[in-house]
Amino acid sequence: MSGGPETECREGRTHWRRTPLLALPAAAAAGTLLWQMGTGALAVDFRAQEKPLQLTTSSLYGTAYAAATVDQPVTRADGSAGSVPVLRMGFREGRVNGLCLSRQQDVLGVPYSIVLELGDDDPATWEVRAGDTVIGLVSANGVLDMDGVVDINVNGSAAGADGKGPAGGLGSGPGRFGLRADYAKFHAIDALTQDIQIPGVLTTPGLAIRVEPGTVRCPEPKPPRGTPDR
Repeated sequence: MSGGPETECREGRTHWRRTPLLALPAAAAAGTLLWQMGTGALAVDFRAQEKPLQLTTSSLYGTAYAAATVDQPVTRADGSAGSVPVLRMGFREGRVNGLCLSRQQDVLGVPYSIVLELGDDDPATWEVRAGDTVIGLVSANGVLDMDGVVDINVNGSAAGADGKGPAGGLGSGPGRFGLRADYAKFHAIDALTQDIQIPGVLTTPGLAIRVEPGTVRCPEPKPPRGTPDR
């Protein structure tokens, strides 16, 4: 990130320029994310509220995969409570081939973007490791491969049972759509996610975070190469 706010002097007085001053709340939010994650192996909990996070990844591979539809509680911009429908999916252990998260917010009507990037630039390394993981998807584009025993259209409340999905379950009720598989592999994913929870450990060799003016999207994910070691 760049240095401190710029100033200019006029008639013996110092004036803070408007743009960098307005960037301070966004920079503080970015610093909080950086502090929470550190640069090593830490638990992660990203929760979007009135606006979802953009997520892109070259590939994500997870074992003991499960997914089900749920109503995700959110806090709207005016402070009121609400909910959004999401596909909540999870796995017991995962490998991620590069990950980018982008979050837009307005400060006094001026748009800013917080962009968080994990991993490296090599689409063959599968360098990010995650333990028990839950992701609430609003929408997603990409390719999904499932392997092993695959169950589709199972009861949502049972999707995360029998050793599938995260240890804490998916929180879906009876009568909701669900699916599960021994393995799931996602390719070239561009998605909107309401939340990401990794209560165990996330390990990444690289971490970059920046605040930029305007609406900044994550770059288009690169096609992955090879298959991660299981």
